[in-house]
Amino acid sequence: MTAKECCHRHHPEKDRRLFSLFLGLVVLVLFIIFLVFLIFLILRPAKPAFVLRDATIYQFNSSTAPSLLNTNMQVTLSSRNPNERIGIYYQKLDTYVSYRDQQITLPTLLPYSYQGHKEVINWSPFLCGSAVPVSPFLTAALEQDRNAGSVLVDIKVDGRVKWKVGTWVSGKYHLHVNCPALLVFEEPCCGIAVGPSVKIQVTQHCTVDV
Repeated sequence: MTAKECCHRHHPEKDRRLFSLFLGLVVLVLFIIFLVFLIFLILRPAKPAFVLRDATIYQFNSSTAPSLLNTNMQVTLSSRNPNERIGIYYQKLDTYVSYRDQQITLPTLLPYSYQGHKEVINWSPFLCGSAVPVSPFLTAALEQDRNAGSVLVDIKVDGRVKWKVGTWVSGKYHLHVNCPALLVFEEPCCGIAVGPSVKIQVTQHCTVDV
């Protein structure tokens, strides 16, 4: 046998050891993933509970020809993690105001947050929309609402959440929150152009989809 043939000799025993080692590592990783997933299912994470606490109105008025809407308000949102053993990461949470299914403010990004077990987080974002084009139908509906003295808007939150169990962190899940807010004004004859501000206590529980 030549030296070249010796160098290319096959070693089946060594190959079997490497394959066994690789197979063992794969089985171990799959077992850990399965175990964490099983624990995750047993714990059954509950959705966070959101509450709209209040809304401070600095500006909320409309104009016709063209139909434009100006909005400037600050809201207080609370989120509570009801889970005893699962933490929640909040990522890319955009908050905005919607009136009759039309977005009327720019999205405001809430800070990235981690929420521990049974923990409560409060946010107080400013929500603004300057000269936002709206349909004539929306302007007419807003005129009717303000003549009645109240306007129903929705404070919405869209973003991503991750669940944390021990050191394991799940993938991203879409979070959608809707908080109806009935804005009642004391003087309906004067419209809803208010100033300098009106603070309205709401304490409205929100619907949460994950």
